[in-house]
Order: sequence, then structure tokens, then C-alpha cells
Amino acid sequence: MRSTTADGSWTLLTGHGHVLVAIARNPEARVRDIGDDAGLTERTTAAIIADLEAAGYLSRERVGRRTRYQLHLDVPFRHQGQEGHLVGPFLELLAGQPTAAGGRTQDSPDS
Repeated sequence: MRSTTADGSWTLLTGHGHVLVAIARNPEARVRDIGDDAGLTERTTAAIIADLEAAGYLSRERVGRRTRYQLHLDVPFRHQGQEGHLVGPFLELLAGQPTAAGGRTQDSPDS
């Protein structure tokens, strides 16, 4: 795994958090590009994406030869210390762009 800090020490987010933020920034990115953004190998990134999908944080859809990720913003954090908090506002803050409001998925149509 590549380190994302100058001194090789720890970072505040886990690899799972970094991958989720990278996907929020670009839901059509390739696994390789997501890994580069998150500072992880392609294999590690693919395993993390599988974890996130199994936990309900995202789903994948094939569009031609590419994969498009759909984030599920109304899913709560898994740790008891963040009980009651949804992942959507976290991603909106760290991705640097607005995501869908009201706990809908990123690609949900507006009402």
C-alpha cells in the first residue's frame, strides 16, 4: 500500500473512507484512478469497493465497458461513536461538492 502522507505515518481516514470520498468526487472513475486518489493499490481498492457494496454504501452498474458507482447517502456510519449520523453529509463535506439531499442516492431524480 502506498502512503498518502509525507512522513509515512497514519491518516485520519481509513482506506474505506478515502475510497468513498474518491467515488463521491467521480462516480465513473476506474478502480485504478480511485486507488491513485486514495493512495491505495488497485487490488486493495477493489477489495474495499466490494466491502462498501456489501455494507450497502454503494452499488455498481455496468455502462458499456465502464462501471458507474451509485452512493447510498442515507446509510449510517458503522461505528457506535457515530450512531445516528449518515454518511451523506460526511461525503458532501469531504468531496468538496454537493451530493443529493435528503438521504437519497447520488443519482436519484429530484422530486
